[in-house]
Amino acid sequence: MLPWREPGGDAVSGKLLFANRNRGPLTRAYFSHNAWKPALAAGINRSRETGMHALRYHYASVLLDGGVSIRVVSEYLGHHDPGFTLRTYAHLMPESEDRVRDAIDAAHGAPAESVRNTDDIEG
Repeated sequence: MLPWREPGGDAVSGKLLFANRNRGPLTRAYFSHNAWKPALAAGINRSRETGMHALRYHYASVLLDGGVSIRVVSEYLGHHDPGFTLRTYAHLMPESEDRVRDAIDAAHGAPAESVRNTDDIEG
């Protein structure tokens, strides 16, 4: 969760789910040094694909799959340009044709069960 209720909104306080030894917030450096790198010591090759980037990528993919707007994902990832986020993660976005059909169906009702074939229409 972000330290605000809405991107760019006022800061809020809350209990931390995970904390450092001093009961403060985890920083990326703290997490990497005390949790991630020791976990990698189990034999996983260290690379961009197995590091913190993989967690960010997973986070972005879950948000986009859930229908979160690219603008909001961009803000949550700390990107200054939603265009950059779109170029980086566009391949993770659901098929736009399916989303268009779903949006129209939701607004106007699902198509009728029996749709006449246009060849059967008498001219």
